[in-house]
Amino acid sequence: MNPPTASKLRNEVQLEHICSFWATLAAPEIIGPLAEGLRVNFYATDGEVVGPKMRGRLRPVGGDWVSLRPDGIAVVDVRGTLELEDGALIYTTYGGIADLGPDGYERFLAGNPPARFQLRITPRYYTGHPAYLWANRLQCLGIGEADMQQLRVSYDIYAVH
Repeated sequence: MNPPTASKLRNEVQLEHICSFWATLAAPEIIGPLAEGLRVNFYATDGEVVGPKMRGRLRPVGGDWVSLRPDGIAVVDVRGTLELEDGALIYTTYGGIADLGPDGYERFLAGNPPARFQLRITPRYYTGHPAYLWANRLQCLGIGEADMQQLRVSYDIYAVH
């Protein structure tokens, strides 16, 4: 039996499209197999944010610190800074997962990762800019894809209300 509030909240949840963004990545920095999986670091080199709530670019100062588990699930840990068209700076951080398939770990070790795979992330935003204080209150959901041949990721970002 579900708690009474669970069904009520389930019917009230709404998603609002905040923005879409893409980022290009430098070649992966493969640290190697560790206890928690294969450590692979990706550093952002460029990116763009376009949407009804945010427009600007991804500054080339962030990265994605990935733990690729032996079962082919990549656990992402991303940090970055958005610079919007009006000069506002917004720090973003998100975790999430990517499913590279059951043989994804071995393929990555062999230098032959899957060409494309889906990403699911949970972004948060932090800023002191008065025009974007609303972003500090959001929990978002991102649906995306990685293109390993182009070293590019792209996402659609939705606020969960």
